[in-house]
Amino acid sequence: MEPGDLNPLLTALSEPRNVDYFLYDTLIAYQDDGTIIPQLATDWKTTDKSADFTLKKDVKCADGAPLKASDVAGSLNFIADPNNKSQLYGLFVPTDLKATGDDAAGTVSVKLTNADPFLLRRLSSVFIVCGPGLKDPAGLKTGKHGTGMFTLTESVADDHYTLTRRADYAWGPGGVTAQQEGLPDKVILKVIKNEATAANLLLSGQLNAASIIGPDRARVEAKKLFKTEIRLMFGEYTFNQAAGRATADDRVRRALTMALDLGELMRVATSGTGALPEGLSMQPKVCPGVTTAKLPQHDPAGAAALLKEAGYGQGGKPLKVTFVYLTDHGDPGKSAMELVKSKWEALGVQTELKQITSAQLGAINDGSMDWDAGWIQVNVPLPSMIVPFLSGKSSTEGGANWSSIKNADYDRLIGEAAKAPTEADSCAKWNAAEEALFAKADIVPFADTTTPLYGNGAEFARIGGPFHPSTIRMLAK
Repeated sequence: MEPGDLNPLLTALSEPRNVDYFLYDTLIAYQDDGTIIPQLATDWKTTDKSADFTLKKDVKCADGAPLKASDVAGSLNFIADPNNKSQLYGLFVPTDLKATGDDAAGTVSVKLTNADPFLLRRLSSVFIVCGPGLKDPAGLKTGKHGTGMFTLTESVADDHYTLTRRADYAWGPGGVTAQQEGLPDKVILKVIKNEATAANLLLSGQLNAASIIGPDRARVEAKKLFKTEIRLMFGEYTFNQAAGRATADDRVRRALTMALDLGELMRVATSGTGALPEGLSMQPKVCPGVTTAKLPQHDPAGAAALLKEAGYGQGGKPLKVTFVYLTDHGDPGKSAMELVKSKWEALGVQTELKQITSAQLGAINDGSMDWDAGWIQVNVPLPSMIVPFLSGKSSTEGGANWSSIKNADYDRLIGEAAKAPTEADSCAKWNAAEEALFAKADIVPFADTTTPLYGNGAEFARIGGPFHPSTIRMLAK
């Protein structure tokens, strides 16, 4: 899909961040087994309230200037400044973070007021930009001021992005340099909105890589192409709890959820290739445990009774619900939404389905779109990263909590999790916090999908979950 604004200090959306991995580096990265890989930093020391990094020497920005420790500190402080309204504020960067850089020593010091046992993991997701980028948001929007292996040399909206490998790049994860055998000189990212078209181009060799998750997946699998996979949240909906909405009543939310068989919904949404989620975080979960067991269970009769108790349905007020979902969800997504509509209308709820593009999510975030329920999944590696979307100020109040969720138990438990002395103690609180959300149907995960990235004439790997450009290896034909 079209990635849009590429500013790595502002966006949390997956499409632009997938492009940003080519253009910007992070301080460190985590592998799935928890092993830490150095990137811009060679050494680090951390506590639950601090992190100190020593930067690699001779790291250069895309313009040839050296990366400074003050650039790194500036990137972190920019996100930590609420006036900049970054989507990463409170997500990857704690709201109380203060960073300083010693350019002469090549060190960066991060301090927190409140303890965060996941501090290093959170910072591993922050892209670092070079100093001039902090004063050039228009440049960052178009992918400039990078520290990564590639630069963006051409872009045509809704068509393609051309990335060119930097010959001077010598600080990649695991010691990878731009001279690594098999790395491509150029990478062209094509915007292909129809997955069947993408599958055809991949199988014919006109694409070297593509992610295929819909009905065409079976014929791509049959060709035994190279692939890597990641398990991601695919199906997840929330309810608009703004004042005056019927869905602000947890009885309504629970009733609507009880009307659905989430296992059936998962199978339809993923064309039978998915799995029921175990919680809000990506697999492998940092905090083990199945918290989704607290979701309201399938019970159509109980749903009708609960809806009546809330004053709706038979003998009560009519209830109309507008359910928004993304074009990204494809044809299986349409089928899943039709299933939801049929179940809710059987409950006596008039249901309007509204399909929107990723670009229209801004209208959800700023409160200008009329909606009651929304299939808008969020993928985060840590439970703490999703907090801004589920707590605090609503989007109309300047926050990121687009559903206007107000769950006192969740707020209390996440506060206790932040103060827990160990990661294990913190995880117990985080899991309890998720269960508090699920019990009131504040957010309802219903489908994980194993998302494959297929290769034809190329191989690649993931580092810490996302596909990493430094791992691309073109194969001889």
